[in-house]
Amino acid sequence: MSWQSITARDNPHLQRLRKLAQDGGAYRKLGGVWLEGDHLARAAVQRGVRPALALITDVAAADEALRALADAAPKVLVVSPALFKTVSGLESPAQIGFELALPAQPRIDAGADSVVLDRLQDAGNVGTILRSAAALGFRQVLALKGTAALWSPKVLRAGMGAHFGLKLIEGLAVEDLGALKVPLLATSSHADALLHQADLPSPCAWVMGHEGQGVGEALMRRCALRVGIPQPGGEESLNVASAASICLYESARRRLG
Repeated sequence: MSWQSITARDNPHLQRLRKLAQDGGAYRKLGGVWLEGDHLARAAVQRGVRPALALITDVAAADEALRALADAAPKVLVVSPALFKTVSGLESPAQIGFELALPAQPRIDAGADSVVLDRLQDAGNVGTILRSAAALGFRQVLALKGTAALWSPKVLRAGMGAHFGLKLIEGLAVEDLGALKVPLLATSSHADALLHQADLPSPCAWVMGHEGQGVGEALMRRCALRVGIPQPGGEESLNVASAASICLYESARRRLG
């Protein structure tokens, strides 16, 4: 591994990292993913991911634990906190970050417990759903075109490391879901049954729809079951990430017995 001190703002490495950190879709063009902060960096390393590059401030490099974390990368760039701030997309920048090679997109696993994201716009919602999916044993997430970029910095931060325990496939059309051999389930105000009373198949794929429009008609027609979530408090609807967590938990609870 090599450590290199960088002082020039226009250094090519820093220019590349700025694009990855500040443009949510840049990873698709550049083939790299920006992870900011020691939590995400450690989550990646613990899952066996080897970063291509580490960026660390000279202040953080004096910390033994952060220095050891940076050593996971074959190349480490050391910058001042002020220069790190020009890369970061955060109001309060971290002191360390990794660039990873963008993982190759896998094929759909036909029989896997899955979550389908139908044009979800909010990065926080998407990341929260990824975190719930990983925690509750839904290891495959399929994102249709129009969903927030799965490897964007905002989704990564909201996912809190869940990305590295999931099979993520994005940019799909509704027709691509024909490769799934498990039933599709959706929440709907026009429900066939309430969630706690419904006969939930396992394995299955839970479909989560656009925050305002819900699940698209073409996709809803593919769903084997539509369920409602009881809301005794009387609210009109639930946030999609909250709804996803409830549905995934109910499926997981039944599998556990």
